[in-house]
Amino acid sequence: MTDVAERMRELRDRGLYRRLRLIEGPQGPSVTLDGRPVLLLCSNNYLGLADRAEVREAAAEAALRWGAGSGASRLISGTMEPHRRLEARLAEFKGYETALLFGSGYLANTGTIAALAGEGEVVCSDELNHASIIDGCRLSRAETFIYRHGDLEHLAWGLDQAGGRGALVVSDGVFSMDGDVAPLAELLELSRRHGARLMVDEAHGTGALGPGGRGTVAAAGLSGEVDVVVGTLGKALGSYGAYVCAGGQTVNYLVNAARPFIFSTAPPPPAVGAASKALEILEAEPALVARLQANAGVLRQGLAAEGLEPGRSATQIVPVEIGEAEPAMELCERALDRWVFAQGIRPPTVPEGSCRLRFTVMATHRPEELRSAAREIGGAARELGLIPAQALAA
Repeated sequence: MTDVAERMRELRDRGLYRRLRLIEGPQGPSVTLDGRPVLLLCSNNYLGLADRAEVREAAAEAALRWGAGSGASRLISGTMEPHRRLEARLAEFKGYETALLFGSGYLANTGTIAALAGEGEVVCSDELNHASIIDGCRLSRAETFIYRHGDLEHLAWGLDQAGGRGALVVSDGVFSMDGDVAPLAELLELSRRHGARLMVDEAHGTGALGPGGRGTVAAAGLSGEVDVVVGTLGKALGSYGAYVCAGGQTVNYLVNAARPFIFSTAPPPPAVGAASKALEILEAEPALVARLQANAGVLRQGLAAEGLEPGRSATQIVPVEIGEAEPAMELCERALDRWVFAQGIRPPTVPEGSCRLRFTVMATHRPEELRSAAREIGGAARELGLIPAQALAA
């Protein structure tokens, strides 16, 4: 076995060494990071609900009434009234027959894919899907076909090659590193034509896109038509955990076959209570979604004016690709010196040569903060020679 110290040296040599950064206080638009006040531009707390008073109070009330933990897996004694209530509300919100809570988005994706894709079948996965989808494909007993990002012709070819075997097409709704949206209507049409199921991960779509923040599936007018929709409670809904929405037969099958569901402790009541309150706020205040997308537009425009292009982004995820790991991390640190925190992203999260700063905005950011941040990042990039001085827009 390779020595751990040797592996660590290799990570440092490749510019891939990571360390934990300490946030002091709640996840607001501005935080104290390692003792310094900074503008937070890399949190998934998109609607600012993680630190909203009503959500925190709901978590506390759930702890007092139901306890700090669930005590067991859902199939033993861990299913409690808050779980059932939230599942019913999520299913109604998403336009599905039923929903099933999981401990995290990673568990939901790995468990669902491995359960639905059997031996002798095929999983078709977009090449830029989240790591949890990739690992779900690996854990399944099915053959995996990775199609080029958003390439419908390549996917159609892969489905043709499946030769009538059972197939599952899996895609992010919003791609977590690029901020673009999957062509869901076309994916569904292809899936139906080939007799395949379609599964969409709405981790970055719920609370951010679609009518009332219902996500990319709803935005495409496909609520209830996509076979399986996965979502998280830990991003726009400000809590922790995840869910799968589908027909009753599919959900009952997951209860019996999804190993992360069967063998994990049920989500704790405080997290469930917080997510329930956050969903209630989202339904009551859909303007939060519009504010989030308006803020994303402000940041994209500000970065472009500095000569920093946000790629394919059409959402609250706004990447600026740098290339190699070292300059990306240098820009991250230089931006921190200018009070802006946007984490550098390196392999294996993104492909080699596509390291970047990944900015994420919140509905609670002020537009003037975002414009100022874009100017600071542009200044830092020019200091490092990543963009020429003349790239500053007039």
